[in-house]
Amino acid sequence: MSELSTPGTQGTMRNPKLKTNVSHSARIWNYWLGGRDNYQIDQQVGDHILSFVPELSRSAIADRQFLARSVRFLAGEAGIQQFLDIGTGLPIVDNTHEVAQRVDPGCRIVYVDNDPIVLSHARALLTSTPEGATDYIDADVHAPDSILQGAARTLNFSRPVGITMLGILNFVMDNDEARSIVRRLMDAVPSGSHLVVSHPTTEVDGLAMAQAVHYWNAQGSAPMTLRTREELLGLFDGLDLLEPGVVSCPRWRPDCPQEETVEVTHFCGVARKP
Repeated sequence: MSELSTPGTQGTMRNPKLKTNVSHSARIWNYWLGGRDNYQIDQQVGDHILSFVPELSRSAIADRQFLARSVRFLAGEAGIQQFLDIGTGLPIVDNTHEVAQRVDPGCRIVYVDNDPIVLSHARALLTSTPEGATDYIDADVHAPDSILQGAARTLNFSRPVGITMLGILNFVMDNDEARSIVRRLMDAVPSGSHLVVSHPTTEVDGLAMAQAVHYWNAQGSAPMTLRTREELLGLFDGLDLLEPGVVSCPRWRPDCPQEETVEVTHFCGVARKP
């Protein structure tokens, strides 16, 4: 095990075991976003999934744009200076620390993933302004206590935290467990903290999405599930859901008014802990 440490940065790294003969969600997502951190198997599976739902590549872009808008809102209007990004994915443009620290250079960010592909690229995430800090921890969404313990090295849980969970709760198959994970995380942070979620749904192209997920689950990677809008609303129980509520990603406070009419297969929401 080796340590990576730079000014304003801390993290623990290990040697990842990459499986380049099995498709991986992070690499497929990277492929759809136009990135280069993917293999032929990811491109093949990604293209086959697009044969079911051609709009999924647009959904990937919309999800990424939602991340930028929501983090910009939290670091600006909401005054959040700490972020816990669970289910980080592969680094590309406008990562959470880049967006947040453009608004407030003092922001502190902890990235969480258990994906060896992401871990191998974590050095790109472990950059920071001198005033702020970033960290990367290797942990699983199913183990929120481990996440909280690791994040406490960098974040102060007596102050509000923005918890972002984009495209990660769909890998928690059971609805009750997904709600329990969210509750455990939000119980650990104080009033004024925020939860940011995006999730593939059955609300748009439901039959095609179900076929795509069935195909994905047959490929041998981590299984995933779709949820309805009502099920996504349940993830925000006990929190104050901000306007416009749970909506298709382009419709969450768009930068361009014409985006309000766009529907993609990923829905999202942001809520505040009262």
